[in-house]
Amino acid sequence: MFEKILVANRGEIACRVIKSARKMGIKTVAVYSDADEDSMHVQMADEAVHLGPPPATQSYLLGDKIIEACKKTGAQAVHPGYGFLSENAAFCKALAAAGIEFIGPPAKAIEAMGDKIESKKFALDAKVSTVPGHMGIIEDADEAVRISCEIGYPVMIKASAGGGGKGMRIAWNDAEAREGFDRARSEARSSFGDDRCFIEKFVVGPRHIEIQVLADKHGNAIYLNERECSIQRRNQKVIEEAPSSFLDPATRKAMGEQAVALAKAVGYHSAGTVEFIVDKHRNFYFLEMNTRLQVEHPVTELITGVDLVEQMIHIANGEKLTLTQADVPINGWAIESRIYAEDPFRNFLPSIGRLVDYRPPMEGCADGLTIRNDTGVEAGSEIAMFYDPMIAKLCTHGPDRQSAIDHMSRALDAFIIDGIEHNIPFLTALMEHPRWRAGDITTGFIAEEYPDGFEGGHLDEETELALACVATSMELVMHDRLHRFKDKRKLETMPMHEHWMAAFDKNKRFAIRYLSGNPTTPIDMDLALPDGRVVPVLSDWAPGWKLWCGEVDGREMIVQVRRGLNSYVLTHKGVKQEVKVMRPHVAELEALLPKRIPPDTSNLLLCPMPGLVVSIAVKEGQIVQTGEALATVEAMKMENVLRAERDLVVEEILVSEGDSLAVDTVMMRFVSKASSAA
Repeated sequence: MFEKILVANRGEIACRVIKSARKMGIKTVAVYSDADEDSMHVQMADEAVHLGPPPATQSYLLGDKIIEACKKTGAQAVHPGYGFLSENAAFCKALAAAGIEFIGPPAKAIEAMGDKIESKKFALDAKVSTVPGHMGIIEDADEAVRISCEIGYPVMIKASAGGGGKGMRIAWNDAEAREGFDRARSEARSSFGDDRCFIEKFVVGPRHIEIQVLADKHGNAIYLNERECSIQRRNQKVIEEAPSSFLDPATRKAMGEQAVALAKAVGYHSAGTVEFIVDKHRNFYFLEMNTRLQVEHPVTELITGVDLVEQMIHIANGEKLTLTQADVPINGWAIESRIYAEDPFRNFLPSIGRLVDYRPPMEGCADGLTIRNDTGVEAGSEIAMFYDPMIAKLCTHGPDRQSAIDHMSRALDAFIIDGIEHNIPFLTALMEHPRWRAGDITTGFIAEEYPDGFEGGHLDEETELALACVATSMELVMHDRLHRFKDKRKLETMPMHEHWMAAFDKNKRFAIRYLSGNPTTPIDMDLALPDGRVVPVLSDWAPGWKLWCGEVDGREMIVQVRRGLNSYVLTHKGVKQEVKVMRPHVAELEALLPKRIPPDTSNLLLCPMPGLVVSIAVKEGQIVQTGEALATVEAMKMENVLRAERDLVVEEILVSEGDSLAVDTVMMRFVSKASSAA
């Protein structure tokens, strides 16, 4: 067995690989850029080697520096994780020439399957069912439009070297095909250094289901069931689960056997994933083979008990698989939520900065339910603009799908992240969505259910009443503590006020009465609701805690708590509510205060995220129509086209191509067409 391996990656996947290596007694070497000098994966490894500046092209993508680091530290093998050099055949060959083992597939398999155009051709030759499309190189946008018309709209434009949703566009007409091709090629060039694109038929209403395979160097191969990855946004997976609620045993077996046959045909060894799109009749079509470990591999590990990283290391060491197909179980259900540094309330725009506070829910197994959190950050870590915005992969496992979903919902409620915006409110809302809970999903789920973007989840009145009780219980604790501090001599005779008003930020108010109980920690009190019902409230919350965990009328509640201006900002089930708890006469006076009116920014183009100006599409004095492109800003390896929200005239352009912008930087000023004419 290897004595030392180098992990040629960063973030959560580097930490994940190091954990398995450590369990196997193998020493590890981390590599890092200037931006990652103090990162978690560097701290976890036995040794660390500096590569270069933050951009991946000057650090993590430099294969020669990785090999140099192996020689310097004596690392006998390299695990590439995913992304970066994980599917780079030239790097694989260079390692072999240096006598260093690649913990992954052979170079010929990477070449055959890693390139999406070549993999389609290979699959066709191997008589694998594929989606109709054009596999040749497309020279320009005009040719892209012609090919799209021949295939028939809608079509999918995809970067040949793409992955992770980058360099992918769906086109429903000629205009979208032209713009989509240009954008896909530009993203592919900046992300992968390869701007080749191909076009295939887009299957309407598909499900994205993939098969995990394991193959050794002795011709043995098995499949470890499937993962459903249909919950996607802009072709980027958001939630994954294993197994799929859609597949029947016959379809699962057929897909698994086809995936294994493809792996054997290409001479594959190591862990790999064969991806399929599946229509409503369970017809499945080969999409691509990812010749690496997948981001979503933890859900497979949770239902099978197989450590995929450990298996990859054993296979790279030349060992035979000890598992047979009969040894692969489906044990319960697993869900993975990808937690990203992005603002779901601003169209999921990237958010960068420091994690002022980072406290995930406690990992482990209890009462048949498991929480696992794969991450590469901690409190104080920096989310930089140079890399993928993933913060963590939160996984839950239970005996069935509903228990796994419920456990995920609770775990997301308990996940504390401060300092940047994140998508936990969106993920929590998804967990409560009836269509998701019913398993009625396709890859278009998010676009169909949130066509105008995410505006937050919704709470029923019973839940709002429960939150009013939570806020009131906290105010009573604070009120009691304040009076204890002011005059300790009056503790015996000091009464607790009975009548309170919980005012929500949407002009909704609940009259709550304190009846009896302990107004200190632990909280154990009885409150009366507006309809006269008496509910017990129990919690161990103490002032300053960011989580209120307890029960309201026997109902389990996990609520995130932040202090606002004379208020509590509560977040539950993905919904944020500002609640002010006041004495009734104070509430009457508070209602008379004037409301703050936000400034008018309708005639300004504000940069919605930190990023780099890629292009300016208009000129000063130009009349623009609603929906017309104004500028393109790149952030976290994705290009975002900023469009006009109404008909306007460009009065002034305040930025230039190549500028680095902060959030809300004014990029352009506009005047209305009527004002311009006058």
